Order: sequence, then structure tokens, then C-alpha cells
Amino acid sequence: MNQITPPPKIEIIPSNAPFSEAQRSWLNGFFAGLLSDATPLSAEQGAAVMQGAAGDDDDGEAPWHDQTMPMAERMKLAEGRPLRRRMMAAMAQQDCGQCGYDCHNYSEAIASKSEARLNLCVPGGKETARMLKSLYEEIDKAPSTPSAAAAAAPAASAAVAEPGRSRDNPVAATFLSRRLLNKQGSEKETWHIEFDLSAAGLDYVVGDSFGIFARNDVGLVDQIIALLGASHTTEVNGKTLREVLMDDVSLSPAPDSLFELISYLTGGARREKARALAQGEDPDGDAATLDVMAVLQKFSGVRPHPEAFVEALEPLQPRLYSISSSHNATPGRLSLTVDCVRYVINKRKRLGLASTFLAERINPGDELKVYVQKAHGFALPQDPKTPIIMIGPGTGVAPFRAFLHDRRATGAPGKNWLFFGHQRSDCDFFYADELNAMKTSGLLTRLSLAWSRDGDKKFYVQDRMREVGRELWTWLAEGAHVYICGDAKRMAKDVERALVDIVAQFGARSTDEAVSFVGELKKSGRFQQDVY
Repeated sequence: MNQITPPPKIEIIPSNAPFSEAQRSWLNGFFAGLLSDATPLSAEQGAAVMQGAAGDDDDGEAPWHDQTMPMAERMKLAEGRPLRRRMMAAMAQQDCGQCGYDCHNYSEAIASKSEARLNLCVPGGKETARMLKSLYEEIDKAPSTPSAAAAAAPAASAAVAEPGRSRDNPVAATFLSRRLLNKQGSEKETWHIEFDLSAAGLDYVVGDSFGIFARNDVGLVDQIIALLGASHTTEVNGKTLREVLMDDVSLSPAPDSLFELISYLTGGARREKARALAQGEDPDGDAATLDVMAVLQKFSGVRPHPEAFVEALEPLQPRLYSISSSHNATPGRLSLTVDCVRYVINKRKRLGLASTFLAERINPGDELKVYVQKAHGFALPQDPKTPIIMIGPGTGVAPFRAFLHDRRATGAPGKNWLFFGHQRSDCDFFYADELNAMKTSGLLTRLSLAWSRDGDKKFYVQDRMREVGRELWTWLAEGAHVYICGDAKRMAKDVERALVDIVAQFGARSTDEAVSFVGELKKSGRFQQDVY
């Protein structure tokens, strides 16, 4: 992390005053907050906070540790770094675990050629896959790194060793039930989903994620087979074409390799268009809406051989969800909080595959392939007496519901403060009865709510944080851990900025010193994020 040299702290309460260090820090912040206004963060200060999450390594800082930063900017920051570091910049070094590695080991595995799949970064999608492909071409030119294979291979092999602990070795779990969390009048569609893990023999800890392999819709599969002019019983890789298209390959979005295949099977202007799309260009302004079926319709009459067609598609990726239950509270059962976002593909309104599968196409008693992804740092404090501050609007509440259930089941005495927000209080207050009961019982020490559409002016969780900034600083001074879960593009950044301003205002610090303070919280594990 870049070293920021702060000016001296504002000391209003003398060191020999009859107060503890935490009390003196709070009082300093109280009086300083009365005398000063919060200062907005500069771009450099924001980057300094983000670097605190990545930490230091053998190559220095990772200033590209921001998935909302444009690819070109991330790669610019990584210029001159070793190849594996530039690969991590292409991934934004999120360490979400969806690829089956953390970003460091995934880049090491690619660089050592022990991992040939360049499309495993689910959040990065096609853009990251294209950049990794470009970087992969440099491997033979780069100096050899004998330790790379040794570093990456154990992580991969260990992950596969135990059933249900890796995307490469899933197990079967039974779908139990779903219930809609939104009430009438909501603009959202969010479901509480439950699974039975007893037959799978899986357990988990709070903070872990749950990987689900969805199946493609048979109706969509049959339409694609018809466009190919093939039979659904055609054998491909030892299975029928229908089985392969349902279970093994992704049908959205269309991969570059499919455009490459089509360019070999046609000519003239259509060949040039397919080549342009394969290079990431957008000749007709519709590239973002092209799934596999839409491509076959766009290049109607081009009918690849089924085997070549399947080889041109990407493998079906699992979807990771934050677990919203506690194994200590409900052993053998697991819950998710699933937001179903509808979007338009080729003029057809669809849900994302996993959301469709869970919300519409799976029935109680059905089995599906799943695995548990161990948490990358998003876990409760080791000391159960440590207070925690949880900030999770929308489906970001999922892991914090798990935290609260776990703390109740284990009798953890630490204080718990939840910030939750959504659009409307009357139809978007997820788990309202549960959370209010936890507050009444004293398990949930504080519950701070923010509703963005209830008033004339939008009001978010970061606005509520600023309102109670003095109390929030008191919790920080007492050693509280802070957790954020939810949207990475705006919410997480706005919450971090609010936190920095609160530290500056009530912690008797300059803005630069507050930036350093929040960065240190991240490096010490007291500030953890699960954002997407």
C-alpha cells in the first residue's frame, strides 16, 4: 500500500485525562466532529483505500483491485509487471472463487500451463477471457517460472480431492422449497431458496458460498437443434446432442469461438461480420444481445456440424451465491437469497440461467449438482465477543442473516449491528419478522434501515451510516469488525467513502489519515467485503 503521511491527530482530550484509550479516542472524535466537516475523497484517496484490500505481495501493491475499473485502466496500472500480475489485473483480483481458484493461483496455473481454460473468470466474462487469451500468447516469450506449477497445482488438486468442495467435483443436493421475499407492489423478484444437504454429506461455515450448476431450458435447446438442422439424438462426446446442450455448455452469451467457426463456414460480408464479432467489435450494434440462439438466427442458413458447434461453445459455468443460513443452527439444510434480474437478449426478456432455474424450473425433490466454496476471508471474528457491523442492502443481507443465526446458535456474546436497505419498506423488507424478533430478543443490538423510494429524496444505507456516524465510530473504537455485501459498482464504494468520512469526522483524523485507517482495517481483516 502506498504510504500516506498524515498530519498529526487532533488531540482535544489530554493523554493524562482519566479515560481509557477507547474512551479518549471517542471523545476526541466527538469534539472534532462538532468542529469540522467531512471532506470528500479524491480519486487517489479512493484508490489508496482499495489497495488496502489487496494487501502487499512480492510484486508490490495491486492498484487494479477494483472490478468496476475499466479494463484499459486496470491494464495500464499493471504495465511493466510480471505476466501473472497482468493476468490478475485482467481479473481485477477479486478472489471471488468462482473459477475454483483464488486469482493468484488461477494466474499461476495459466502461466505454468497447468490450466488451459481461460474463461473461468465468471465476473470478468468475455472481456477478461479475451485479455487472458492475449496475455497467454506472451507466455512462451516470458522468462520461465519453475515455482509457478508447484504453487498452482496443489491448490487445484486439493480442491478436487473431496467431493462437493470444488466446481470440478460437485455432488447432488435436493431442492426443498422457495418463497418470494418481496410483497405485492415491489419492482424486484427475490426468493428464499432451501436445500437438503444431508444425503450429500456437506457442511459449511458462515461466509462460505454455494455453487450451483443449472441446466439449460429444454425448449431453448430444441430450438437451437432445429436451427442446426440436426437431430437431438445425434451423438456428441458420448452423449446425445440434447444432453450436451442442456448440461455441459453455456448458451449465453455467444463466445468469440462461435463467431470464428461461423466465419469459416460463410463468405463475403457475413464472413467479415463474423470475424469482427470474434475480435470483440460490434458491427451492427447488437453484440451485447447475442446469445447462441441469436447468433444462429443472425447467420441463418449457416449450419455447423453438431460436434464442431459444441466444441465452439464455452463450458457451462456454475453460479456462486452467498449462503444465508448457518450449519450450526440448521444442520443438513442450506438457504440462499436469490435476486432474479430480468434482461433482454435478442428482444426476448429472460432471467439469468441460474435464476430461471431456481425460480421457475426446478421442483421440490429435484436434485442438482452443487458444491461449497470456502470463504476467502469473509468470516466471523475468531473472538465471539467482538462486535460486528454488517452493511448489506438487498440480497447483500444474505450472509448477515447467516452470521446472526450462527451467533445465536453458538451463544456468541458480541454485539451485532445490521444496516439493511432496499427500495420500499412495505414490500422490500426481506426477513422483516426474523430481524425484528432478533432485535426484540437483543441478539440484533441495532437495526438501521434505509428505503430509497419511500420519500421524495433517495436515501441509502450510506446516508443512514452518516446519520449515526458518532455511534458507528464508537463501535470501531471498541474493535468492531465491518462487513459489506452487495453491489460493487456503486454501493460498496459509497459505503467505503461514508466510512472514511465518519472516521475523519468522529475519529479526530484528517481525510488522508482516515483513508489510511480504513486501509489498515482491510489489511488487518477488520474490514471485509463480498461484493459483486
